Amino acid sequence: MGDNLNRYSRQILFSEIGEEGQRKLKDSKVVLVGCGALGTVIANSLVRAGVGELKIIDRDFVELNNLQRQILFDEEDVERNIPKAIAAVEKLKKINSEVKLEAVVNDVNFTNVESLVEGTKLLLDGTDNFEVRFLLNDACVKANIPWIYGSCVGSYGMSMNIIPGRTPCLRCLFETAPLPGVALTCDTAGVISPIANIIGSIETVEAIKYLTDKFERLSKGLLTIDIWEDSFEKFDINDRKDKFDCPCCKQRKFEFLEGKQGSSITSLCGRNAVQITQKSIAWVDFEELAQRLSSLGKVTFNKYIFKFSIDQFEINLFPDSRAIIKGTDDFSVARGLYAKYIGT
Repeated sequence: MGDNLNRYSRQILFSEIGEEGQRKLKDSKVVLVGCGALGTVIANSLVRAGVGELKIIDRDFVELNNLQRQILFDEEDVERNIPKAIAAVEKLKKINSEVKLEAVVNDVNFTNVESLVEGTKLLLDGTDNFEVRFLLNDACVKANIPWIYGSCVGSYGMSMNIIPGRTPCLRCLFETAPLPGVALTCDTAGVISPIANIIGSIETVEAIKYLTDKFERLSKGLLTIDIWEDSFEKFDINDRKDKFDCPCCKQRKFEFLEGKQGSSITSLCGRNAVQITQKSIAWVDFEELAQRLSSLGKVTFNKYIFKFSIDQFEINLFPDSRAIIKGTDDFSVARGLYAKYIGT
């Protein structure tokens, strides 16, 4: 960036940031986990604001139904069958070439999360399930990394800042993840674009406050918004840190990080799909696999993803042997398809 700050002139004119704050943004390294509805809003805003380094981690690829709410993607990305993290970085480089961008096409799990977040000043949540959020919470509390939680479904969203040692952590608020079939998901309730834009923007402004050392301006408590019902509420949750014997930030038991909690198979939001992650990574030879499967169903692949369609199912396989199996939300059916066509 040097001393050429003209592109940020309107932001610098905002007295709470100024030139000093702008330089602090430039010196910051941020990790964003998830590049869907929330993540694209966050990434777009942070890059335009001039954050120094941004690592974008996402396991998925761009699909047509993403375009309703995921603002960095277009129909060409769908046709190219490109991973979201790659597509996002390509767009963002055209917006601000001064930002150091890194795309990581990977599933965040207990085997890799610590290395993925190492060295960051702040982590932002663009994920779509509580299991990953609890894992991020473990990793951030253990490493003393502040992070910002955000989620949305339907017309409803929520966000909170989590600063280890100073605020309640996610497990202070939610001791366990919602049981399957109990909590609303994008699959059961849908989601409208404006709530993703709002929650993503809230996460972004809280990030800018933190990265410019405006700690006194940080939102305190849990913010919830329902834009359809015109409802905006903030809940004081500070007493949770003192009253609840949190297994994470109080007992320092990192159960998700240690693989004692969570699973290697999860449902994906709004997809009628299941993701299967192998605990030990086995790299897949796509060309060899195509030779075996091309006579059984439709096969397409590039260096990022292998697609195999048969009957009403589609197996989307990544190089590290992780798979998203579309056409079912039944774990046993998904495991059977993986074992039959990919192998155990």
